[in-house]
Amino acid sequence: MNHSERYVFIAEWYDPNASLYRRYELLYYPADGSVEMHDVKNHRTFLKRTKYDDLHLEDLFIGNKVNIFSRQLVLLDYGDQYTARQLGSRKEKTLALIKPDAISKAGEIIEIINKAGFTITKLKMMMLSRKEATDFYIDHHSKPFLNELIQFITNGPVIAMEILRDDAICEWKRLLGPANSGVARADAPGNAAHGPDSFACAAREMELFFPSSGVCGPANTAKFTCCTCCVIKPHAVSEGERRFRAGGLRVFTELLLVTSVFLV
Repeated sequence: MNHSERYVFIAEWYDPNASLYRRYELLYYPADGSVEMHDVKNHRTFLKRTKYDDLHLEDLFIGNKVNIFSRQLVLLDYGDQYTARQLGSRKEKTLALIKPDAISKAGEIIEIINKAGFTITKLKMMMLSRKEATDFYIDHHSKPFLNELIQFITNGPVIAMEILRDDAICEWKRLLGPANSGVARADAPGNAAHGPDSFACAAREMELFFPSSGVCGPANTAKFTCCTCCVIKPHAVSEGERRFRAGGLRVFTELLLVTSVFLV
């Protein structure tokens, strides 16, 4: 193997002391498993090439979080064309968000996601505050319909999922189909769900719902009073949702563990 061969990624780390995000160029040398880091803003070497046994080639895909000497970095994008060509078909993570008016169809949407070859790696039902909704719609701050968006997304619980597969961002957007419900495919989540359209947007939105900076993120809907634990097996998620509604039961939070969805 070529000792000088390297893969380059743009990575981001949240600095809790300065309360800001720092971007680095992360270089990985597969020949000996060594890493190197450069500060993007200051164009300085942050970490000289050092062997690091806890990072592997299969960890390197867009949207993943990797630990480099106790720093948790989010891989935002490829750092050069060679890396994009070599690793472009590898796995990515993105956000799938089920909107408030589609919660009753959560089981059907999850079933569609699973059948499309995605792996759900994180899942949480939550209520967004106005501030969190404003942060979520940061790209629409200049739009006249911003308040309508915020009112809609905070009107009820949402289900946020971190989903994984090859080319996840494009494949999830393709699966969503047209945003216009009048032309959306019958088998597509359409307006019922949301997906980011770029690596940077996916990283930002996943950080909002599943933060790596040590904060809790949006509050989940669990009450932990007059409740119990119900385990719905993967093959019965869709039917389980329908029976819950028919029986007058209310789902307050959903947690994912391996291949099972836990509804508490």
